[in-house]
Parts: sequence; structure tokens; C-alpha cells
Amino acid sequence: MTAASGSATLTQDLSGRIEAWRTAQIRARVEGIVEKRLFVEGSDVKAGATLFTIDPRTYAASYQAAKADQEAARLVVERYKPLLAIKAVSQQEYDAADARYKQTQAALARAALDMENTRVPAPISGRIGRASVTEGALVGRGEATPLATIEQIDPIYVNFTQPGSDLLRLQAAMKAGKLKRAASSKVELILEDGRTYPLPGKILFSDLAVSPSTGAVSVRAQFPNPEHLLLPGMFARVRFPAAIADNVIRVPQSAVQTGPQGQFVLLVTADGKSVPQPIKTGSMADSDFIVTEGLSGGEKIIVAGFQKLRPGVPFKAVPQQEKHAEASTSAASLSAKKVH
Repeated sequence: MTAASGSATLTQDLSGRIEAWRTAQIRARVEGIVEKRLFVEGSDVKAGATLFTIDPRTYAASYQAAKADQEAARLVVERYKPLLAIKAVSQQEYDAADARYKQTQAALARAALDMENTRVPAPISGRIGRASVTEGALVGRGEATPLATIEQIDPIYVNFTQPGSDLLRLQAAMKAGKLKRAASSKVELILEDGRTYPLPGKILFSDLAVSPSTGAVSVRAQFPNPEHLLLPGMFARVRFPAAIADNVIRVPQSAVQTGPQGQFVLLVTADGKSVPQPIKTGSMADSDFIVTEGLSGGEKIIVAGFQKLRPGVPFKAVPQQEKHAEASTSAASLSAKKVH
């Protein structure tokens, strides 16, 4: 490739951890014995679906007793109404009966809620994990026992941190006019195996303060995850546009070599040989290096085929675009032969 200067979007690759969009921990709200588990571990569940049932017999009896008390209190109030009109009962007796009726209504509502809580529903839709208890377990004694966890992972969050020193340096460069603010807020995700996640994400927010323990600013990005390829807890690298630089030279990572004297690239000389050229690199532009020293533009740089080079032996340099065209033509020719 021929080195040339131009505009480039400077990017930063920062380590992050993937986190579920929403997480709900399922807990037992009443005490009792688990009768049934009504879901398959690792499956998707809908909000409102019953996940566990707890033995309801005790709560059913309490509900019927509360219902009977409420009915008896209601009858007393209805009996006192005409008696109050003819002064057969005092206002105090009527008010006490009415208050008792309202107490029984509250007790009945509580008993109905306890009955309802013997069926443990899913509060949100999502993927449910491993059950924490099995049938026959006593739950809810003294505290709300965790039963399972549901996570929504489409979309999904990626939390990462940006060093405060980098942020200050970028802001100073923008203020001095050396860099321009990147217009796009879209970010890329580099998976643990080095592949780039095919769907772009967006930055949601960054903290307004620098953490005193790490000296970094926390940032959160959101990515679509329709195939559930991204899972909570995974590590990944976030590549996001930091700024735009003008009149810079960028070279692929494959072209940059490292030796005892530092970084260098191999240039093609006029007589068809290679010569090392020391360089210095700065920021990144996607997967390319930004060259800060060593190249002025116009140099022919070797980016591939290093294994074919021999010291002092001339070679034929093929432009990168032609190399790609040759590879495509060869592949098409091979496909045509296979068809015939």
C-alpha cells in the first residue's frame, strides 16, 4: 500500500463486561413447602407465568376464616344501621362495629394475597436459570427464599471504563483544535475470540465523576442481541469513536513490525528490495495504527507476504487492491472448474 495522509476517526479499545438488560430474582413471599416447579431450567418464560407452587392448604383455611369473619362483621353493621336510627344502639357501638368490619376486610385482603403468593409468578419475561430449590423444600421461613433468576438479554448492556487521563488528553486536543469531536455514538464489540460482533451498539451514558479507586470514568453501551450470542458475565472489548483527526497517516496492524529498536515498517525501494523504516504510532483508527513519526506520505509499505521476503533479493510488489482482485478471480475460476 502507498502511505497517504487523510482524515481518520480515532478509536479506543477498552475492556468491558457484559451485563443483562434486566434481572429479576424470584423469591418466595410466603412460608411453605414447594409442591411443583413448572418451568424448564434455561428456557424462556413469559411475564406472569407460574414458576413454582407452594402448599396452599394452610393459606386456604386462613382465607376461609377471614372471609367468615368479614361476613359476620358485615351482618353486625347492617343490623346496627336501623337500630341506630331509632336510638336502640349508641353511635359509639355502631362506630365500633363499622371499624371491626373494616378490620376484617383488611384481614381478608391479606389472606387473599397470601393465597395468591402460593403461586410464584415470573415478574418479567426472559431466560430463567437454574432453580435454587427442589420440590419438598421449605421456603420463606424468616426471609424471602431465592428460588431462581430471570434475565433479559435482548438488548444487552456492556459496562466499561475509560481512563480519566485519556479523557483529559482528548478534551485538551479538541480545545486546541488538533482533533474534532466524533459525530457518531455507535460502538463496536470485539469478542473474546477476536471476532467483531456483527451488530453495532450505542453509548447510553458515562458517569459525571472519576472513580477515586481506579481513576477511570464508567461508561455503559447497549447492543442488540437477537440471537442471544452475548451472555451476561462475558468479557469483551468495546471499540468506540473518540475523535476525528485530519492529515494523519494510518497503516494496518499487519504492516507494523516490532524489533529491538522499536516499531518499524518495511518499505519497497526503487530497485525492488525492502528496507526497514522506524516509525512511532499513537492512537488507533479501527484496527489500524496512526503513525505519528517516520512516514511523510507516498512511501510504498509492505502489508503482507513477509514470509516470501529474502534479505537482499529483489521481489515484485503487488498493490493490495490488485492482490484482492487476483484472489477473487482465482476463486471464481476454481468455482467454474468445479461446476464443469
